[in-house]
Order: sequence, then structure tokens, then C-alpha cells
Amino acid sequence: MLLPMLTDQALITIVVAIAVVLVVGTTGLVVTRRRRRELPAATKPQVEAPETTETTETTEPRVGEDAEEPRDTPTRTLEDTELPETTTTLEKPESAQGRLVRLRARLARSQGSLGKGLLALLSRDKLDEEAWEDIETTLITADVGVAPTQELVEHLRTRMRVEGVGAAQAREILREELVNLVDPSMDRSLKASRKDGQPAVILMVGVNGTGKTTTVGRLARVLIAEDKTVVLGAADTFRAAAADQLQTWGERVGARTVRGPEGGDPASIAFDAVKEGIEEEADVVLVDTAGRLHTKTGLMDELGKVKRVIEKTAEVDEVLLVIDATTGQNGLTQARVFAEVINVTGLVLTKLDGTAKGGIVIAVQRELGVPVKLVGLGEGPDDLAPFEPEQFVDALLD
Repeated sequence: MLLPMLTDQALITIVVAIAVVLVVGTTGLVVTRRRRRELPAATKPQVEAPETTETTETTEPRVGEDAEEPRDTPTRTLEDTELPETTTTLEKPESAQGRLVRLRARLARSQGSLGKGLLALLSRDKLDEEAWEDIETTLITADVGVAPTQELVEHLRTRMRVEGVGAAQAREILREELVNLVDPSMDRSLKASRKDGQPAVILMVGVNGTGKTTTVGRLARVLIAEDKTVVLGAADTFRAAAADQLQTWGERVGARTVRGPEGGDPASIAFDAVKEGIEEEADVVLVDTAGRLHTKTGLMDELGKVKRVIEKTAEVDEVLLVIDATTGQNGLTQARVFAEVINVTGLVLTKLDGTAKGGIVIAVQRELGVPVKLVGLGEGPDDLAPFEPEQFVDALLD
């Protein structure tokens, strides 16, 4: 109704106004876009996209796997997961006879042994007083001891004068006299069998550094090779690595180790080991004690306490004193003190390699009236064997 009433001039004015509005709006949009182009573009971290042979329609970075929607996969529990089976392979110790043969061969190969030195002297063309003095010196240097040396020299002089001085005769006479000194009549059996429904208990004692813990581990191997079940008692709580060392020996052959806290009461651990042995119906319980100097009265008294505490539950069948054969007369002094504190039933000589110190076998047995039951040679796990007097002497003279 209004359009017909508007004049031509009014229509022109309205058209011009609409045109102006359109021009102004377009100009603002252009300026805004131009300003946006002039501003520096925001820097974005450059992300290296993995190489791919696929062609993509966009150059934008692809979404990584971490941003993918979770897959509809059920979660596996520990029970559902198949774990690899762990198997412990136990070592099979060498038989007692095999060890004896090997130890004898090692003794025979040793140079400068007691037997070789004596044979060289006895094989001289003329055995005068000087020769006999050299023989006495050789025996005393080999730690045979003064009284056994005098006895042996007297017997040798008498027999050599009566029976002749040839090399073959000299060797046979020397062999017989050395065997007599080592005394094959002594009971060297090891009490390592159950009795009265209880396991045999073996207590290992000695000074520092004689190889006590190693000897316990080796003895466990010997007994397990004889199809006996063994429990080890780590009553050496003063040396940090002693319990770990003993447990490693046990794990290698399948012997259980009873241990306690470092610095704990040795008697308590020994008691627990024997108790475990009784409950498990083991054949033997081997108790390792801390090395102690024979001059330390308090430590020596503690050793007696360990034995008394064990005896509240079971009888101690063996007390084995470990002696380093290379210590000579010092080892003999140690043996005397230990024998006064605790009832030693047998000796273990370690590092007995057939050298000039082999005479300690004779001296320590004479001093204590206690037999050498085991000997150790070398560093191998099976380098421990029963002591056989005749085989020992034969090895020295081979």
C-alpha cells in the first residue's frame, strides 16, 4: 500500500542507503581478513609422522594410537596367565670312592711331600749320624712333633740296620712305620645315621679362616650322595655372608637351610635347626658355628652353650674340629684349647695337599687321641673324602 504512495525521489534514496550498508559491511570483512593475514602464524610443534605408502587427503597430523578408543578386549588376570615353569636342577655329588681315587692322585702328584723327602734320605748309600739328623729335621719341619719323630727314627734305624738299606726295602720299611704312626686302628667312621627316631647331629667348630662353612657344604654333598636327607643350621651369625654361603651350598644339592637374623643368638638357631630336622625326619643335621680364636674365652664359652642348648632336644653325635693343615703347630695349639672346651670327636684337615705340612695328621692325633676323619684337597665342591691311613701314606710315597 505504501509503494505506490512513495515518490521516485524517495525510492532512489532507499536504494542508495541499502547499497551503502552493503559496501561498508563488505569492506570491514575484507580488512579483517587482511589483518589476519598480516599477523604471524602461531608455531606448532613439528610432529614427525611415520613413513607410510598410503596417500591421504589431508596434511594434518594423524591421531596416535594412544588416542584411539579402547579396544573391546577382556583383561587377563594372573590366574589366566600361563607362567613359565621354573625348575631347579640339583647337582649330583661324586661318590665317596670316586673322591678317594681323585684325592689320592692329587696327593701323589704333589712335589716336595713328606714321604718323598724321607725316601730320598733313606736311599743314600751311607746312613751316618748326619743322615739321621737330616731325617729328624725333615720330620720335625713337617710338623710330625718331637715325640713321634724320635719314635719313628728309632724304629727306622733298628729295621734298616737289621733288614738292609736297599731302595726297595727302605720304601717298604718307611711305609709300615708311617702307617703305624697314623694309627689305622682308630675309629674313623662318621656317626651320620638316625637313631632312636631322631637325626644324627654334627656340630662343626674351628677358628676363623679354616674353611668351616665350605666343609659343612661339602659334607652335606657327601651325605646326600649316600642318599641321606640333610638339614643345615647356619649358626654362624657373626660373618655377614656365612648364612648366604651355606644356603647356596644347600640349594645346590637339595638340603634345607635353617637361618636367623644377622647377629642373632647362635644357640637359638642351632636349636631351631635340630627341631626342624626332627620334624622333617631328616637323617642328619649339620650345624655350622662361627669361627672363633682359641684365645677368646668368651667365644669359646659360647661354643659350649651352643652344644648344651642342642642337647636339650637331641644328642650331639659328632663335634668335628676343622684345622687348616698348613698352619702346622699353631693348628695343634688350637686343637688343644677346643678339646678343653668341647668334646671333640673327630678332626677335619683342610688344604692337606701332601706338602711338607702333612705331618700334622700324626701330631694332632697323638696330642688329642682323636682321629682325623675327613680330609680336604683343592677348592672343588667334591674335594672332601674320608681319611684312609694306608691310602694317605701310599699317596705320599707314590
